[in-house]
Amino acid sequence: MAFAVPALGSTIFSRFFRSFSTTSPTLSLTPAESSASRNMASATIQTATVAAGCFWGVEHLFRKEFGQGKGLLEAKVGYCGGDTTSPSYPAVCTGDTGHAEALQITFDPSLVSYRSLLEFFYRMHDPTTKNRQGPDIGTQYRSAIFTHGDEQHRIAETITDKVSKEWYKQALSTEIIPTGQWWDAEEYHQLYLHKNPTGYECPAHFVRSFPPLSE
Repeated sequence: MAFAVPALGSTIFSRFFRSFSTTSPTLSLTPAESSASRNMASATIQTATVAAGCFWGVEHLFRKEFGQGKGLLEAKVGYCGGDTTSPSYPAVCTGDTGHAEALQITFDPSLVSYRSLLEFFYRMHDPTTKNRQGPDIGTQYRSAIFTHGDEQHRIAETITDKVSKEWYKQALSTEIIPTGQWWDAEEYHQLYLHKNPTGYECPAHFVRSFPPLSE
């Protein structure tokens, strides 16, 4: 997450040092998102957690697709799936903590379904490369769906099977596991590409064109 075209051997270091250079002001939530966030006590509100490589680009694309009143109420980047307490970004970058760079979304299922979120997840990254997205290599960049409950787990397995057979036509590397402990990433990572429009975006992060999945 650093320079526009990072060299493979220096990706981790360039992303680390770039992360402290935030010269633009923090972008606040839109009025629609702020209003929605104030109503998050509703029993209908749900949470989705995914990992798809560099969390800057994952957050950015999900906000573009589902923000502005289209179901996304709040999104934050953080660390999930590891076995250490209070992980820091430098520690996660080593690959030794077991955590993935992840995105946690609070959404309104009356506006966007969990299935739709997962279909977009599979369109915006490459789930066929194990522990890698573009030049970003390591277990922290793995593809994963961290489920919240049995129903999400069932949907995730169904969508993943369909995506494997109908879109990529090969086995996927995506893990489907219960969420476990979530840790918010440091504040400078939140809304990073809104604060730094010329910041690093993983080249594997773009929206792919696929036909609709069969039911």
